[in-house]
Amino acid sequence: MILVFGSLNIDLVAKVPIIPGPGRTVLAPSYQTHFGGKGANQAVAAARIAGPGQVRMAGRVGRDGFGDSAIENLRGNGVDTDLVVRADEPSGCAFITVDQAGENAITVASGANMTATARDLPARLFGPDTVLVLQMEISFTQALEAARRMNSASGTVIWNLAPVPERMTREMVMELLAVTDHLMVNEHEALDAAAAIGIVASDYDTAAAELAMAGDLTCIVTAGAQGALAVTADGSRFRAAAPRITPVDTTGAGDTFVGAFAAMLGEGAALPRTLEVSCEAAALKCLKAGAQTGMPARSAIGSLA
Repeated sequence: MILVFGSLNIDLVAKVPIIPGPGRTVLAPSYQTHFGGKGANQAVAAARIAGPGQVRMAGRVGRDGFGDSAIENLRGNGVDTDLVVRADEPSGCAFITVDQAGENAITVASGANMTATARDLPARLFGPDTVLVLQMEISFTQALEAARRMNSASGTVIWNLAPVPERMTREMVMELLAVTDHLMVNEHEALDAAAAIGIVASDYDTAAAELAMAGDLTCIVTAGAQGALAVTADGSRFRAAAPRITPVDTTGAGDTFVGAFAAMLGEGAALPRTLEVSCEAAALKCLKAGAQTGMPARSAIGSLA
């Protein structure tokens, strides 16, 4: 079983000529509403690959229309929502601008997401047959508690270190590494995490190797058009190329990779194959707008070969 503990958001997306900098305003002709939140995104991506009934989402939404819609959407995508709790805070919301090249800038209002607690996860779900997926859009303390419980129960922990917190201490990173089996980062996050524990790395390859060794884990780095790299604790390296595409919207590509990776890992796939499928899933997502709407079904894998 794949258990995703994380954020659920509603995304408000506007396409703009350029992403505005400080003090600047740009006009968009309209906006679209999409379902998002890194946790919900990864749950949907995993369910698209693993199939209905294989993924459970744990997190919190408000007692509002956005919360109703978020839960209904997850159910419609085959994700079990019994562990999604209603909170007094409003549902999370993300404000996304996408430029003409498909790049994006995102502001997230956390709302109910920050009230999620590890106590929402029943003890029966912690065990060797569960893959726990975590991110950084809920309380780090609560995510860490869930990871510790899963680690103690011999389950598998995938931790996506995104978004990187503004104040990421050495203690925080070391605590995270100690209970993680697969650390998922992009090239910038890899360098940031390494720097936080005192490692000066000139490139993400070096950073990944140092993080893998420091945590006795596998570090996976996603690098956009450069594909993905996995480095195991013993220093073994595996790479997967990214399919060549012209992106429409990169929003949710990283989450698609994480969800696909969790699905393949849950099936016991070998690491090279898991990387290949995850890279292709992320590329397929970039061909459509919206964080979740473009996430591919299992049947689409292989179509870019």
